[in-house]
Amino acid sequence: MPPRKRATAGQGELPGVSSTKEIQDILWKAADKLRGSMDAAQYKEFVLGLVFLKYVSDAFAERRAELAADPELAEIPEHRRGAFLEERDEYTKKDVFWVPQTARWDYIAENAASAEGGVGKLLDDAMDEVMKANKTLAGVLPKIFNRDNVDQSRLKQLVDLISDARFTGHGDRPAQDVLGEVYEYFLEKFARAEGKRAGEFYTPASVVRLIVEVLEPYEGRVYDPACGSGGMFVQSGKFVTKRRGRDHSHDIAVYGQEANERTWRLAKMNLAIHGMDPKGVGDRWGDTFADDKLADLKADFVMANPPFNMSDWVRKTDDPRWKFGVPPQSNANYAWLQHIVSKLGDRGSAGVVLSNGSMSSKQSGEGEIRAALVEADLVACMVALPGNLFRTTAIPACLWFLTKDKTPQGAKALEDRRSQVLFIDARAMGTMKDRTERVLEKEDLDTISDTYHAWRGTKSAREKQLSYKDVPGFCYSATLEEIAQHDHVLTPGRYVGAAEPEEDPDAEPTEERIARLAKELFAHLDESARLDAVVRQELGKLDG
Repeated sequence: MPPRKRATAGQGELPGVSSTKEIQDILWKAADKLRGSMDAAQYKEFVLGLVFLKYVSDAFAERRAELAADPELAEIPEHRRGAFLEERDEYTKKDVFWVPQTARWDYIAENAASAEGGVGKLLDDAMDEVMKANKTLAGVLPKIFNRDNVDQSRLKQLVDLISDARFTGHGDRPAQDVLGEVYEYFLEKFARAEGKRAGEFYTPASVVRLIVEVLEPYEGRVYDPACGSGGMFVQSGKFVTKRRGRDHSHDIAVYGQEANERTWRLAKMNLAIHGMDPKGVGDRWGDTFADDKLADLKADFVMANPPFNMSDWVRKTDDPRWKFGVPPQSNANYAWLQHIVSKLGDRGSAGVVLSNGSMSSKQSGEGEIRAALVEADLVACMVALPGNLFRTTAIPACLWFLTKDKTPQGAKALEDRRSQVLFIDARAMGTMKDRTERVLEKEDLDTISDTYHAWRGTKSAREKQLSYKDVPGFCYSATLEEIAQHDHVLTPGRYVGAAEPEEDPDAEPTEERIARLAKELFAHLDESARLDAVVRQELGKLDG
C-alpha cells in the first residue's frame, strides 16, 4: 500500500479513499496485523478502544472548529478566545465528550514516536484521562496498550494509519454516523473471527433488524437483559431516526445488563458512539438472574438474544419472577422468558431469540410453563427462522413475540387479537452469502414484519393499506383452543400447513383443460380402434 499523507483537522477523508467501506477495510487489515499472540477477546477490546479514542477526539475537534467559526467569537477579547474554546460546557451541552489536551489524537500522533515509555503508555494514559474527564465512561476504556504482548512498533504503525482515518468531513454525515458504521463493521468482523465464542456479544444484524421492525419502538423504555455489545439498542435508535428523524433519537431510553465484563465495556462504547446514554447499561456488569440491577424497571419494549439452552445459571426456586412455574436447572430458556415477562409494562411487548426446542420441549416442567404463558394470553407471535443465520451456533432458532395487551388499545385502534396467536414459518427465507451464512434481506424483513403488522392492525399497516389473511405454508392465526389441541406446542409448521402449489398464470382454465384432454383421449382411442381394424384386416388376408 503506498504511503498516505496524514490528514489534519478539517481535511476530510483519507486521500484516495472515497467511502466509509474502504476506510473500514483498510483499518481492519492494518489492525489484523497487530494481533500476534494477543487473546482474541482482548484484541477486540484493544482495536475498538483505539477506534473509540479516535472518534471522541475527532468529535471534539469538530465541535472546536464550530466554536472557532462562530461569529460571536469575534466579540470575545482576543486574549480570552483560547479559554472560550476550552470551556467544557460548550462541548458537553452538545453531547460531545470532553477530551483533555494530552488525550487528543493530534497530540498522540505527534508524540507517538518520541513519548517517554513508548506509544503504549501514551495510549494508556490517554484512556485514563478520558475516563476521568467523563463519568459515563468510568472504568470502560481499555488500558492494555503498554503490555509485553503488544508489538509497540506495529502499534505505532496502526496509530499512524488511524491518524489518516477522519471520522469527520464526510459531507452532511456527522462523525457519529461514520464511526458507528466502522464500530459495527468491526464487531461483525470479530464475530466472524471468533466463531462460537462471539455469541456472547453479537447477534446477526438481520435478526436484530427483524425484531426491531416487528416491535416498532418509536418511543419509551427499551430493555435487553442480555445486552451483549448493545446491538438491539443501536438498531432501535436507527429505527426511530429513520422513521421520525434525528430530532426524535432521544424518544427512547435504553436499559440493559450484561454479565461479561469485556462485553459490557463494548456496549458502553457502542452506545456512546451512537449518541445514546451509556448509563443505560449500568455502572457495572452483572448476572441478570443472580443480581437483577434493574429490579424495578417496567419496559415498553424488551429485546433479547440470551444464551441458548444455558444450563450454568443461578437458580433460586423461590424467585418471584417464576409466576408460571419454576424453570429447570438444566435449561434457562423459560427463566429468560419469565424474567422478560416480569419486565413488561402494562402494554409492553417483547421479541426474544431462543432455540427451536423452546417451542416444543416438555422436559422438566417446560411444557407446563409454556402452556401457562399461552393461556395467560402473553404469546403474540411465533416465527420459525431459517438455518445458518447464526455463525456462533448450529442450533436452529426461533423468535418469540410476547405482549401484555392484545386489545385494540383505545386510540391506537388495533385489531382485537385476544386469545389468538400468529404463527409465521420463515424457514424458506433468506439468502446464502457463502457456504455457511444466511442473511435475511430487506424483502424478507418487510414480508415478515408486514404480516405481523397487518395481523395486529397497526398504524404502519393501515398506512400501507395492508390486511391480514392466512397464507398456507407461511402464516396462520390460531386460537388458544387450537393451540391447546396441539398440547401447547408452538412450532409454526404445525399450524401454517403446506403451501398451495403455484399456478401458471398462462395456463388455460381448468374446465377447458379437462374438455381438451377428454377430446384428445377420445381421438387417441378412435385412432387406436382404426389401427386395430387395419391390422385385423391385413392378418385376415395373410390367413387367406
